Amino acid sequence: MSLKNIRTFAGIVFLFVVAPAGSQERQGVISHPPLLKMVLPNTTDVEVAVYETEYAPGGINPRHLHPAAITFHVLSGTGVWQEEGKRPVTLKAGDSLFVPAGTIHSHWNPSATDRLRFLEFIVAEKDKGRSIPQPLK
Repeated sequence: MSLKNIRTFAGIVFLFVVAPAGSQERQGVISHPPLLKMVLPNTTDVEVAVYETEYAPGGINPRHLHPAAITFHVLSGTGVWQEEGKRPVTLKAGDSLFVPAGTIHSHWNPSATDRLRFLEFIVAEKDKGRSIPQPLK
C-alpha cells in the first residue's frame, strides 16, 4: 500500500471511526481573524469578507450552509468538499470551488499528517455570510 493510500485510509478511518457518529461539531478547525472584512463602498450593508481557514489533520466542518455564495481557494494541503446529493470533490493547492448560497455542504481534511489551509471569499449582507450548522438527516 502506498503512503498516499495509507494517508487516505487513515483520514477515512478518522471520519467514520474516531469522530463520534452523528457528530455535528466542527473538529480540528483552527480559527483565524478575517484577512479582510469591510462594507462595500456605496452600500450600507453589503460586506465582503475573506477568511483564512486552517484544518488540523482529520479536521472537519460537518453539514452546514452559508446564506451567501462562497468561494473556497486552497492554499496548501488537500481538502474534500461535498455538496449534499453530489459526489465529493478533492481540491489541492491552487484549486478553487464556488458554492451557491444556501447549498448544504461539508468539508474536511482527509490527511492524517498534513494541515489544510484555504481562503473563503464571501459577499453578503453585513454579518450574514458565515456558516449555519444543519442537523443530520
